[in-house]
Amino acid sequence: MQSQNRIFDDIARVAGGALSALGGLKQEIEAMVRDRFERFMAEGNFVRREEFDVVQAMAAAARAEQEKLTARIAELARTLSAKRGG
Repeated sequence: MQSQNRIFDDIARVAGGALSALGGLKQEIEAMVRDRFERFMAEGNFVRREEFDVVQAMAAAARAEQEKLTARIAELARTLSAKRGG
């Protein structure tokens, strides 16, 4: 009976060691993935969301201004054409 308990104790120790090794492996893989991702982000030419939103708002404002100026030019062209009689 005692030899059976000893076998079970050995099996439990081996299983515990395997789980501990797997836990360490998990942490190592997580660290590697985190490192790779950080390197990818650092090497990429990315902008932060706030910067993107600012530039998007600037582009929308420029587009609205361009549309107003296009309408104003068309209005001035009509006025000039009417004054010239044509």
